[in-house]
Amino acid sequence: MFKIGLAEDDQKIAGLVKAGLEEHNYLVTTIPDGIMALYAFQEEKFDLIILDVMMPGMNGIEVCRQLRETNKEVPVLMLTALGSIDDKVLGLNSGADDYLVKPFHFKELLARIEALLRRQRPAASSASHTLSFEDIVLDTYSKTVVRAGKDILLTAKEFTLLELFLKHPNRLLSRQYIAENAWDISFDTGTNVIDVYVNFLRNKIEKGFERKLIHTKIGMGYMLK
Repeated sequence: MFKIGLAEDDQKIAGLVKAGLEEHNYLVTTIPDGIMALYAFQEEKFDLIILDVMMPGMNGIEVCRQLRETNKEVPVLMLTALGSIDDKVLGLNSGADDYLVKPFHFKELLARIEALLRRQRPAASSASHTLSFEDIVLDTYSKTVVRAGKDILLTAKEFTLLELFLKHPNRLLSRQYIAENAWDISFDTGTNVIDVYVNFLRNKIEKGFERKLIHTKIGMGYMLK
């Protein structure tokens, strides 16, 4: 669940935005004052910040400028009634990533939030070298796999296969897709090499554990769930 910080002194707007975002499974913290907002944004980790420009204590431009001195990564979306080109340029130059003028449609706000979070995902995934699902963790740097604290020793091909499953949890992977992405070959319907290696992998990551992770969809492929 993404955590959003909302700095907005208009309690009606803040309440409507918070309620709408929470309906879309975002966790929202509202802050009515610029100084309090800057403190909260520096002390807590947020996935995205929505920042009103006209606030008591400290305006949103200055909050954003000071925040950027210590945090250049978190996406910041300005929400304001100031809609001139100069106002937008000022907001963006202070470090904001996007600028939405009041009044606005909630659908547009939601779309902009989703777009900003999508931009963050590639950077986050490239910076991270671990993939995890349930109680299993794969480290792409050290080439190690751990499940529930227990080291799992895999061959190179088993490791590649598990990595593929972990990148696509809860998604049905056909044998053809697995062949093309784990083996870089076209799938030969006359061979059972995919089934053999999936069974090898299953034996290593599921043996001794109550919960099974890799499930067969007969005639269709496999799924990590």
